[in-house]
Amino acid sequence: KKKGDPFTIGDRSKVLDGAISSESGGDLSATSSPINAHMSLMSGDKFSYEMIFRSIMSHLLDAATNEYIFTRQLFKEYAIGENDCWNSIFGKTLSLILETLENYLFNCHDAIAILLMIKLTHYYKRLAKARRIDSVMEPFLDRVTSLLWPRLKTVMDAHLRSIRLAGPKKVGAGDIHSHLVSRRYAEFTCSILLILNRGKKSPAEVDGTRSGVVKTSAASESDKPSYRGSAGDMLVGDLDMMVEEMILLLKRLADVQTTNKKRIIFMVNNLDSIINIFKERRVNGKELNRFTELLVQQRELFVEEELLQTFSKMIAFVTQTEAHMSGISAPRGSRGVAAPADVVNPDVVESLVQDFASSWKTGIEQINMNVLSYFSNFRSGMELLKQTLTQLLLYYTRFQDIIRKVWRGKPPSFCKDLVSTAVILAEIKKHALSI
Repeated sequence: KKKGDPFTIGDRSKVLDGAISSESGGDLSATSSPINAHMSLMSGDKFSYEMIFRSIMSHLLDAATNEYIFTRQLFKEYAIGENDCWNSIFGKTLSLILETLENYLFNCHDAIAILLMIKLTHYYKRLAKARRIDSVMEPFLDRVTSLLWPRLKTVMDAHLRSIRLAGPKKVGAGDIHSHLVSRRYAEFTCSILLILNRGKKSPAEVDGTRSGVVKTSAASESDKPSYRGSAGDMLVGDLDMMVEEMILLLKRLADVQTTNKKRIIFMVNNLDSIINIFKERRVNGKELNRFTELLVQQRELFVEEELLQTFSKMIAFVTQTEAHMSGISAPRGSRGVAAPADVVNPDVVESLVQDFASSWKTGIEQINMNVLSYFSNFRSGMELLKQTLTQLLLYYTRFQDIIRKVWRGKPPSFCKDLVSTAVILAEIKKHALSI
């Protein structure tokens, strides 16, 4: 037997197409034909358990169909119970298959394999009904399903428990870059959702919402089928809980970082890694939306942290002065505005103007170097750089607006040192050319 990756589906979903990929690279048909055991033994091919399960079930359905037709034709005129005769022929075979499956599931922790077998069982139920042998095969297939779903629930609970109990000591603290657990979680969740939605009518988009169904972007909420009250609903509920547990785990791992800025960078890198895997697998829905919202929040926090490192005095002045001016009730002069000294300290403003004029280019260069070293995803880093520099431009624009409002009648002499926003914007564009 070929051991499958319990976190990544890879090409294992081909079992649902009937395409078999062996270790030797052989493609043994796309018509759901069973494995040829003799040829596979001779060539040393290995197969995943779900592929072996599919082959056994395919052989079983073919043999059951032939025997059922034969027993009906042979014994019908003697009024002997058709199902009783069929059961006496296949009873031991079905018991052996159930026993073998139960023994495998006892030590199976591969949720992907179990879910694939559940999908296959549903397919063979439809096939049995189409061949009109459901009266003899459906009880057996129901027993198979009753073995698979509880084991899948047990495995999902184990995954949830492992995430809930995980921490820096168990999985490693890591650095500020993406952690292995993030990639494993994203691969696992995408695999489950892709299997759940396999065989739906529209391949346009996989929706990981409560319904867990494939939908087009124009589909309305009322059009979505629901797993409510079913085992499928239970599985989607487990995925919902796993999202929140994963976010809590990332926060626990981030707490190991020595500074708040490093904690934010760690969260951004890991959330970005998860989102990229969802997009690569074309999985869209509730899980992706949750991580995207959290990434937006963390990016905004990073922008503020990065700007405070270089331009903290100007940012503090802008936020405090704007708050003061919004509630000012000082006596007003002849021009209808408060005197400058009543609002700001002219010496402080002059110092800020001169500091920014002498250091803004150096500050932007430092921000650029920092962003490139913090984020492993180059495109994401460039987008964050553009967001940071744009926010810097907004702060400086607000700083200039304060000066205009305070010295509305006669601009002070230090205004000649103000840097034009057009010059700053040109510098930003130069750094953002790679986007």
